[in-house]
Amino acid sequence: MNLHIVALFKFNENYLMEAVELFQNLVKETRKEEGCLQYDLIEDKDQKGTFFLIELWESVEHHGNHLGQDHLLNFRRDASRMMESSTEVYKGFKIY
Repeated sequence: MNLHIVALFKFNENYLMEAVELFQNLVKETRKEEGCLQYDLIEDKDQKGTFFLIELWESVEHHGNHLGQDHLLNFRRDASRMMESSTEVYKGFKIY
């Protein structure tokens, strides 16, 4: 069963250019992963510094493999100093 994920990030406005660069690398590398069906970066239209990752994974196991990838671990390390708050992550299965 496919796993749907929405991850919400809030970055300090002073770091927007750096944040986008980090996201670009993360998205590019993640899209290469086995089981990644969708991995899109969205910027909130009203709130500067607020981004969403819209993810679709073939399975929970594929997403589990993603969590240990170097590009994700590096993103987390580098982004943590630029963020205003902790990342919010919502996971679920399509019901209709």
